[in-house]
Amino acid sequence: MISLEFLLTSLVVVLIPGTGVVYTVSTGLVQGRKASLYAALGCTLGIVPHLLATVLGLAALMHTSALAFQLLKYAGVAYLFYVAWATWRDKSAFAVDGSVARTSARSLVIKAVLMNVLNPKLTIFFLAFLPQFVPQGASQPLLQLLLLSAVFMGMTFAVFVAYGWLAHAFRRLVMESNAVQQWLRYGFASAFAGLGVKLAFTEK
Repeated sequence: MISLEFLLTSLVVVLIPGTGVVYTVSTGLVQGRKASLYAALGCTLGIVPHLLATVLGLAALMHTSALAFQLLKYAGVAYLFYVAWATWRDKSAFAVDGSVARTSARSLVIKAVLMNVLNPKLTIFFLAFLPQFVPQGASQPLLQLLLLSAVFMGMTFAVFVAYGWLAHAFRRLVMESNAVQQWLRYGFASAFAGLGVKLAFTEK
């Protein structure tokens, strides 16, 4: 059974701004509501490997293997810095005159998937988080973990879509000024870089 405690805790976790939220919101601002939907989908798919690692017990191996954790962590750091650099340089990113080159749905999804796949903190988080909501003596603990994972993924997708659509709703309001466009570009670039720094100093 899915408890109210699990639903509320998961909602709080999903609502907390992180890499996926920043990416989805920036996509909603830059390319619109439909693009933010693909970004939310990619962010959701990006947590699947971490959930599977938890369910299959691979997370325990990563938790004990410093090398595996560090390799994945620094790959994630490098990717976040790359995204920050690309956002900082792209002066047309937040234009509202229709001149922005539309990114394909496939590229949006792949970019979002990579952001979450390359974040080892997610595996450790799910390892510590999901088992708490599996009752002791459960007859089918694996099935329970899979059910909890599916609910968490569904909630993640719904919340991220809401973030992206909210960003799109304010697109015209906040982006008719060149100064605001520049502030947003620098702000999102700094956010991605900050997340990269935070990940770099993360210990298991």
